[in-house]
Amino acid sequence: MGYNVSANNMREAEVKILDIKRGEVESKLRSLGAKKVFDGEIHALYYDDAAGSVGKRKGALRLRREGKKAVLTYKGHVGDLGAKVREETEVRVSSFDQTRWIIEALGFSVWLEMKKHRTSYSLQNGRFEFDKYGGEYGYIPEFLEIEGPDVGTVHVLAGLLGFSKKDCRPWDAVQLAKHYAPRRRRKGL
Repeated sequence: MGYNVSANNMREAEVKILDIKRGEVESKLRSLGAKKVFDGEIHALYYDDAAGSVGKRKGALRLRREGKKAVLTYKGHVGDLGAKVREETEVRVSSFDQTRWIIEALGFSVWLEMKKHRTSYSLQNGRFEFDKYGGEYGYIPEFLEIEGPDVGTVHVLAGLLGFSKKDCRPWDAVQLAKHYAPRRRRKGL
């Protein structure tokens, strides 16, 4: 019962690559020696208070269920030049539902809820994640997210798969949804 006291603090750079051919990309990853480290469902809740304090600081407070694991994360904005760069502090919690209750009892409300299927690979000091949203955001095609400790590393990792810097989008989930919103309207969703 309770919280795991170990927290993980790190700086993270990430980009999204759209319009991928997953089979080809996975084949390249495997040929480079990447190891599959996760394949499952993600349920993420993003919180803010009534005054929008978290958003005003360009931060993100997220509770996420990753398979059977629950993680509470605060992401502080660092920059968005060439990649989305955040200072991230994570703590694994014992219960998604109890943590949700605590956050909401403190006056925070969910402003964004997203569910997706994620397949993650690890290679060198980076992660490669294939994400496919479901539910309300199911209109977004599957994409690849590349994460690393800094922008240069992320671009090198993208290059290993044949992607250029201009293929790398420094977007968050909201920007991604806005990009594909016309597709949603065309499909009448």
